[in-house]
Amino acid sequence: MAQAHLQIDLSALQNNWRALDAHSATGVETAATVKANGYGLGAGHVAHALAHAGARRFFVAVAEEGLAVRAAIGPDLPIHVYSGHMDGDARILRDAKLIPMLNSVEQLTRHVEALPGHPFGIQLDSGMNRLGMEPAEWASVAQIVLGQRPVLLMSHLACSDEPDHSMNAQQLAQFHEMTEGTGLPRSLSATGGVLLGPEYHFEMTRPGIGLYGGAPFTSAQAVVRLSIPVIQTREVLAGESVGYGNSFIAPRDMQLATIAAGYADGIHRALSDKVTLWAGDVPCPLVGRVSMDLLTIDVSDAPEPPDWLDLLGPHQGVDDIAGLLDTIGYEILTGLGPRYARRYL
Repeated sequence: MAQAHLQIDLSALQNNWRALDAHSATGVETAATVKANGYGLGAGHVAHALAHAGARRFFVAVAEEGLAVRAAIGPDLPIHVYSGHMDGDARILRDAKLIPMLNSVEQLTRHVEALPGHPFGIQLDSGMNRLGMEPAEWASVAQIVLGQRPVLLMSHLACSDEPDHSMNAQQLAQFHEMTEGTGLPRSLSATGGVLLGPEYHFEMTRPGIGLYGGAPFTSAQAVVRLSIPVIQTREVLAGESVGYGNSFIAPRDMQLATIAAGYADGIHRALSDKVTLWAGDVPCPLVGRVSMDLLTIDVSDAPEPPDWLDLLGPHQGVDDIAGLLDTIGYEILTGLGPRYARRYL
């Protein structure tokens, strides 16, 4: 079987939620963000596990994502949609009992006209300039909207992964200014905001990446392990080339393993000649270029030819891979391809 295995530890996921819940101030509800197909790990499996851990509220990016989450958690627990109420969303929002976080007066009008009486929340722009009503827009409609009793007011921090960044305090002050005295539940913080401290927690937090084992939650338990099967091993003599473009020339006689994954599986071509895989506790560097379906790995130091090599596991997490690419663990997780056999613990 040439299919790589992506092992997903749902117990670790649950423990990460519990740990972030414990970080939150007393009386704060800890929700869970399960957008992007549960950060690439399967939204239904992830949401079901988190519901059993104690999560009672979920967030997705777009309405269509809410369908799998609703099927997994049953009819009663709230699911919020960050993108709000887009044209054509009314049926999904109604049938799946989703709560749009309305981002503009245009969305507010659409929602009230299409689904009068259907629950909604409001997203406010406290300075990120991405989604939500800006202060002037909110001020123009706040009294009308508050009369409709939205279930949540929220915003999002731009720099919460940098605790000392001045933007955090600026957004906190702006959010207070826009929401103080409303008497409604409020949410400002995802994972980074949870770690900034109680003043950022308000009535609800909604962690995402920290649930899945990623920074900035450095004490998170690892959730994923990616093990790739060896298709073939061969001896390569000093001076012979390996892979496309002859980009690697063997400096000595070597044992190479060809394994069944590549850039079609989310292993970036930019990792060519950069990343290390692991045969148990033995580091085995990738040599030559990452191709679509195959990688060539130096297993010369392995005590015996391995049957599997780990790209993600005890010795290396998503943020380690991200560091080699000057990116973030989110991109590595959500880019894990559909060919992996996902196995849930």
